[in-house]
Amino acid sequence: MNTAALKGLKVLDFSTLLPGPFATLYLADLGAEVIHIESPTRPDLIRLLPPYVHGQATAHRYLNRNKQSIALDLKDSSSIELLHQKVAEFDIVVEQFRPGVMQRLGLDYATLAKINPRLIYCSITGYGQDGLYKDKAGHDINYIALSGIAGHSGRQDSGPPPLGIQVADVAGGSMHAVIAILTAVIERHSSGLGQFIDISMTDCVVSLNNMAAAASLAGGQMQHAEREHLNGGTFYDYYQTQDGRYLSVGSLEPQFMQGLAQALDLAIILEKGGSFDREDRRQLKAALEEKILTQPLAHWQALFADLDVCVEPVLSLDEALHSTLAQQRAWVVEVPFATDDAQTEAQLALPIKFSRSQAVYHFVGQGLGEGQWPASIEGSNQS
Repeated sequence: MNTAALKGLKVLDFSTLLPGPFATLYLADLGAEVIHIESPTRPDLIRLLPPYVHGQATAHRYLNRNKQSIALDLKDSSSIELLHQKVAEFDIVVEQFRPGVMQRLGLDYATLAKINPRLIYCSITGYGQDGLYKDKAGHDINYIALSGIAGHSGRQDSGPPPLGIQVADVAGGSMHAVIAILTAVIERHSSGLGQFIDISMTDCVVSLNNMAAAASLAGGQMQHAEREHLNGGTFYDYYQTQDGRYLSVGSLEPQFMQGLAQALDLAIILEKGGSFDREDRRQLKAALEEKILTQPLAHWQALFADLDVCVEPVLSLDEALHSTLAQQRAWVVEVPFATDDAQTEAQLALPIKFSRSQAVYHFVGQGLGEGQWPASIEGSNQS
């Protein structure tokens, strides 16, 4: 029997932009009932981010699918009273304001836990609830910069790259928030109590340094851009093709390296047998660059398609989303419109696959205030 894994959990989501909404998207896709509280006068900036479909931002329609949008002015005392009435029937609160804001509104953990001791309350911020940085503004690029990741990424002559995705927001904030929330849900089974969760996107993204930090902290090994094993210091890298595209080469293990050498007829690998000093690595990289520049990407794709040597093309996002792999692994799902089940919109699917539980895709993100409270906690002051 297929089940929605988190069916029965109720979430009050006060977050905006990306980190909180992406976390609650996962919860909603897994069956939790998410009520998204939005300001009627200060729209979430994601609602204003083009492109638009039927007058709504595609990013907002994706990040807020399966969620009920309730418009409440949190500076209005009647809205706070309404939330105090309803919070007793919720399991989880997610908020993304700067420290102290929810306390001033009367919606902080201490206040709400008196009403509902089982409440799990997750605060997502850039720098955490204490420390010198707690009140500072920041964005993904700042968190990555302070985490040390940018310091050992990119090229020595051009510096760290501005990434195409928000690593600290998502891998730091969203994913750690989901892990923490579900951990607290499990702990509540034994204690009967909720708890407060302090998610700092910077704290969490630091942990993505895992192997490099282990080498630095315990091994005393400084990390430098384009000098380490996996950041461009070896042949593990991207290589430009004749037509200006790129090929990724990750043939680290001996069997993959030998397969690469045979496929490209690279004498340096065959001669050295995979044992390279720093100068050898430079020569190998130069040989790879020269060889891969001789043919367009399509040639290399055909050559490596049936070879198990960890060499793959660098695809554009559009190519990736329409690839054979995307189809076979169901990366994309058609989600009904909130107001018309006959119309659907292509969105990224939840990537987690279970043997019994399954993701749910009820509807795309709603227009502001179009949602409803769950029937069991229906109130008279909807707005």
